[in-house]
Amino acid sequence: MRAKTKKKVQVPRRSAPSLDSARDKRDDSSGDGPLIRTRLPGPRAKRVVEEDQRYVSPSYTRSYPLVAKRGRGAMVEDVDGNRFLDMSAGLAVVATGHCHPQVVRAIRAQASELVHMSGTDFYYSGLPALARKLSQIAPGKGRKRVYFGNSGAEAVEAAMKLARIYTGRDKFIAFTSAFHGRTYGALSLTASRPVQRRGFGPLVPGVIHVPYANCYRCAYNLQPEDCGMYCARVIEERLFRTYVPSDEVAAIFVEPVQGEGGYIVPPPEFLRELRRICDRHGILLVADEIQCGMGRTGRMWACEHSGVVPDILLTAKGIASGMPLGATISRAEIMNWPPGAHASTFGGNPVSIAAALATIELLEDKYVRNAERMGRHLMESLQDWPARHPLVGDVRGQGLMVGIELVKDRTTKEYATEERNRLVQLAFEKGLLVLGCGLSTLRLMPPLMIRRAQIDIAVEILDECLSRIEREGAKR
Repeated sequence: MRAKTKKKVQVPRRSAPSLDSARDKRDDSSGDGPLIRTRLPGPRAKRVVEEDQRYVSPSYTRSYPLVAKRGRGAMVEDVDGNRFLDMSAGLAVVATGHCHPQVVRAIRAQASELVHMSGTDFYYSGLPALARKLSQIAPGKGRKRVYFGNSGAEAVEAAMKLARIYTGRDKFIAFTSAFHGRTYGALSLTASRPVQRRGFGPLVPGVIHVPYANCYRCAYNLQPEDCGMYCARVIEERLFRTYVPSDEVAAIFVEPVQGEGGYIVPPPEFLRELRRICDRHGILLVADEIQCGMGRTGRMWACEHSGVVPDILLTAKGIASGMPLGATISRAEIMNWPPGAHASTFGGNPVSIAAALATIELLEDKYVRNAERMGRHLMESLQDWPARHPLVGDVRGQGLMVGIELVKDRTTKEYATEERNRLVQLAFEKGLLVLGCGLSTLRLMPPLMIRRAQIDIAVEILDECLSRIEREGAKR
């Protein structure tokens, strides 16, 4: 989905009251706008950052020194009392907003009854209850089975093993700019940034990467209106004829909307063609919906926009509103591995399951629809940016998964990485939490309960920051 032209609407920014003052109210009770009280980082935040640098792994990436203390709805307060409007949702995790009362109640109730029992060796009612719910809401007819882990990477690892044992084949196809995780199997599918792979080889063998359907930067210099989805057909027409026999490929792993690679929305026909290729060659289609699923695109699952039913579907991040949980969902006949073939001590933890059931109820009740409505408003608010801002090359997205790609030159499409990073920093200084993805894309992934006024504030702040960067560039 790409933006169309519309007049910009200016909305006054409101400051947020204390998050403490409205803890027990529904949804986001902390006001609409940010309020910065100190220089950033504040004194308490500085002390935490210094201690973090001494004791915590330096492999973590932090774009700015936010030290969070509490969150409500779409607002986050730091340890110095500064309040921020969160357009990152903890990396697309807190789908229902920070500390939604209904989710918190579910967590408290379960934690007071049973925290852990390990579903690998014992039974408890939450495990089949959530599996049944996921079976019902996952795309496709018929019964599914669910494997529970603790994260998206674990869901990917399970899918790789499941695909191999079910098909008897050992190879996988994935896409350039894809991100599937950092554990060894998931990392072997990932092709997002060299730093994620450098020094960790050899990785899992048998993974082949082909270019993703990025119509803004087509790897084949074709146009979407007449390319015939060559980026999908190349698998069959070239890869299978010159490099790998199709009967050795167990699965194709694809993000229906590419996340870390730049919030890239492919044409619906791309996934449909992948589905046809898989069907012709007995290959499993694995939809990695770890970032784009759970209502983020305005549908429960991003693959629903194209009408494609995957053989295996992966979810994590937004499934439990911040509690650690990942799920690998497949048709029941595929998940037929024997006892002991794969398991996780903590996967499907009772408290995480309680949070997930409450989260899904809220998503189905109102937040998937809100994501569609607010996402449409966000895209409309950004639709004239390529015309107004010289640095904006492309605006794209589905629902509340929106990317703004910055370029130095519209013709050459030279990546504007420094300018994107500067935009992220300036937004933070004004109380707006955003993150980058790809080489020069800004991603907007707020909680799905976000309000229209909050989106308008976020757009206004970004507009001001981007204009400042463009003015600074013109003076050089």
